[in-house]
Amino acid sequence: MRKKVTVVGAGNVGANCALRIAGKELADVVLVDVVEGIPQGKGLDILQSGPVEGYDVALTGANDYAATADSDIVVITAGFPRKPGMSRDDLLMANYDIVRTATEQSVKYSPNAILILVTNPLDAMCWTAHQVSGFPRHRVMGMAGILDTARFRTFIAQELNVSMESISAMVLGGHGDTMVPLVRLTSVSGIPLSELLDEAAIDRLVQRTRNGGAEIVKYLKTGSAYYAPSAATVEMVESILKDKKKVLPCAACLEGEYGIAGLFVGVPVKIGAGGIEKIYEIQLSAGENAALRKSAAAVQELVDVLKQKTA
Repeated sequence: MRKKVTVVGAGNVGANCALRIAGKELADVVLVDVVEGIPQGKGLDILQSGPVEGYDVALTGANDYAATADSDIVVITAGFPRKPGMSRDDLLMANYDIVRTATEQSVKYSPNAILILVTNPLDAMCWTAHQVSGFPRHRVMGMAGILDTARFRTFIAQELNVSMESISAMVLGGHGDTMVPLVRLTSVSGIPLSELLDEAAIDRLVQRTRNGGAEIVKYLKTGSAYYAPSAATVEMVESILKDKKKVLPCAACLEGEYGIAGLFVGVPVKIGAGGIEKIYEIQLSAGENAALRKSAAAVQELVDVLKQKTA
């Protein structure tokens, strides 16, 4: 029996997730969106690419969740982008309602699924899905660290004019301007980054990584990134469905690891058929630990707002 993945949200990120999952023949896909006709049309378009690209999966578009029944994975990408005049709290509450509904419906039809959150603000939306679903923490996770790490690796490769494949890096923390690229553990084919670039250059690349999403929004003006976010999401999907047990930086619910409890924060985890199968608690320097705590505090602020507004 083939695996089944539901993607909630047929916007740019969701549609590209569906396309990549189909293209890799990882699973049959159900694309869900509240806008009538959009998931059906995009789903049919992706399906019709199959004979040309050489993939053969079932791809269904729907406006309700009945078609999602018995999904192995549910990827939630649905949500509003931040608009002019909209506060962080406004965006938080608007997307809280969307993610809450999507989680309730997904869990109703697929009680054994693994949830992957992509909607921003990412770490707070992971907390929301975890609370609403009642799932154990290993079955709820967020995509952010893979994307942030990919951006960091990209910028380093451009700076040094070397292959991106030669660069090993890890970005921890919340998905925002408090993220924590671990420069100390970043290397180019084993060569520490600090031996190849001076401190000023490294700081510049770290800052560009933190502003990676904003840089793309500035260019697009009316949208945000979707090619790299969808690629990062599908890496998680693939590691689960193929039980690859990749070690990736993802938003995970911490219960004392790194001195943090009750929050979703980006840390290195092993992802396999069971979802998050291990959280790696690496030794951080005093500075790295302080930066991670600062990042967790920013996530805590958002969660506290949600607790107050939904009490």
